[in-house]
Amino acid sequence: MADIAHATRIEPLAGRAGGGAGVALAPAAPASRVSLRAGSADTKALSQALGLELPMSPKTSASNAHGRLAAWLGPDEWLIIDETGDPLADLGKADVLHSAVDISHRNTAILVTGIGARATLESGCPQNLSDRAFPVGSATRTVMGKIEVVILRTGETEFRVECWRSFSDYAFGMLSEAAKDCLA
Repeated sequence: MADIAHATRIEPLAGRAGGGAGVALAPAAPASRVSLRAGSADTKALSQALGLELPMSPKTSASNAHGRLAAWLGPDEWLIIDETGDPLADLGKADVLHSAVDISHRNTAILVTGIGARATLESGCPQNLSDRAFPVGSATRTVMGKIEVVILRTGETEFRVECWRSFSDYAFGMLSEAAKDCLA
């Protein structure tokens, strides 16, 4: 009988750290990510399957006590992030029409924290990330420099930047340079 080979994913930013006065950059923990598409009539059943209420308004997110997060990306689109569970398996239990695609292999995330976090992000992002326009719990798909990202505000001075793995070195380098210039 043949042996089964198991691949171990190497995180693209493993071991990286950066920052400046009042801001720290670090790779987020590995996570499962699902791109979810569904009509509004099916969100109740999908919310039940996920164990959190899917956000229905632009620039919002929702999370539960188990660390699962859902970010609204469009009228029928969400990004589901979970560092401990399997959202794809949970969505498979929902008996409603939806599309759930595992994008864990495609994305990674950078945590930007500290009193200079917003200024660091705004150096390469056209989005208004002020407290009034982008309060805690906000989420948006936008650009940073020349790449598409999803930015989530997870705390008063804490942000999560989701990007494609292939652009993660660019994103980390750009944020590192911005952090050096940040005077918190």
